[in-house]
Amino acid sequence: MDLPLTPSQTIGPFFAHCLPWPDGPHVVAEGTPGAFWLRGRVLDEDGDPVPDALVETWQADPDGRFAHPDDPRGAGVEFRGFGRCPTDAAGHWAILTVRPGRVPDPAGRQQAPHLDLSVFARGLLDRVVTRIYLPDEPANAQDPVLAGIDQARRGTLIAVAAEDGFRFDVRLRGPGETVFFSV
Repeated sequence: MDLPLTPSQTIGPFFAHCLPWPDGPHVVAEGTPGAFWLRGRVLDEDGDPVPDALVETWQADPDGRFAHPDDPRGAGVEFRGFGRCPTDAAGHWAILTVRPGRVPDPAGRQQAPHLDLSVFARGLLDRVVTRIYLPDEPANAQDPVLAGIDQARRGTLIAVAAEDGFRFDVRLRGPGETVFFSV
């Protein structure tokens, strides 16, 4: 007996359809003192762009405070600490933000300023999470998380200077794969 082929189905994720919102890429408003663009691309293991990913950032304000109920100090008035941006056809994303402040780790040691970054994309059953450190930050040398990463791979966590801010590409797999954390 010959059975007919099962018709193909397109199933999610449909990140670009439902999750973005107009203020998503703006952690701070245009014109905020010290604001800069953090731009990058999401790439697959072959270095090809991932056109339908979603990038989220979470960070402390310049004083090291979070806009979150678990931080009793609260963040600055016009600071939400969270940004979300879908990738375009070439895998590009961009977030307008400010330099984060230092925050303590669970042991009370001061961490270098960084942004947490999550990527949601096709083929991933769960998001992948990494950190973005800024290249001109002296505290990077004493950061307990960076110190725990093999020196040959630390560069995958450090943004590079760009004309209007910084650039950070995410490589999901393959040579130069970004370091991801289990959270």
